[in-house]
Amino acid sequence: MTEPTFYAHPSAIIDEGCEIGKGVKIWHFSHIMGGCRIGDGCNIGQNVVVSPEVVLGKNVKVQNNVSIYTGVICEDDVFLGPSMVFTNVMNPRSAVNRRGQYLRTRVGKGASIGANATIVCGHDIGEYAFIGAGAVVTKAVPAYALVVGNPARQTGWMSAFGHRLHFDGDNKAVCPESSQEYRLTDQGVVCITPALSE
Repeated sequence: MTEPTFYAHPSAIIDEGCEIGKGVKIWHFSHIMGGCRIGDGCNIGQNVVVSPEVVLGKNVKVQNNVSIYTGVICEDDVFLGPSMVFTNVMNPRSAVNRRGQYLRTRVGKGASIGANATIVCGHDIGEYAFIGAGAVVTKAVPAYALVVGNPARQTGWMSAFGHRLHFDGDNKAVCPESSQEYRLTDQGVVCITPALSE
């Protein structure tokens, strides 16, 4: 029998049929269900549920008390804050079986979702977007957008390193940590210097 390439706390439950990448850490009382895929280097906190068909890219950080339901796809480097919530059915009723009606939610590369935020299903989160703590997302969020409140409203733009961007008269901004340059266009914000992984 081959030794696993990941660590799971003895209290965690790992169902058969899931794919778990190298260097993954799965902590106390978490349940990894069959049919999900977890990429290399992910960290799954305490009391987390990863449902069937969920896909987590590489280096996804899932903090304590998060349930990731069928229909959710998180790309590489996503951060899911403590007790944040995904939904996967728009009109749930206990007496009505809606198993075939799960809506998809994609969380783009590098996005962060703050503690206790709620993502209503079917609304994608763009790359490097930043969802503030406690926000309730009821529509799609553009790449690099900062959204806060209930319902969540966009209040600005964030760099890939998580700093608020301040645009000059030429619609350019520089991240104070990475020195990456950004441009504000009619379609949103684009990074005009090499991305983090390049």
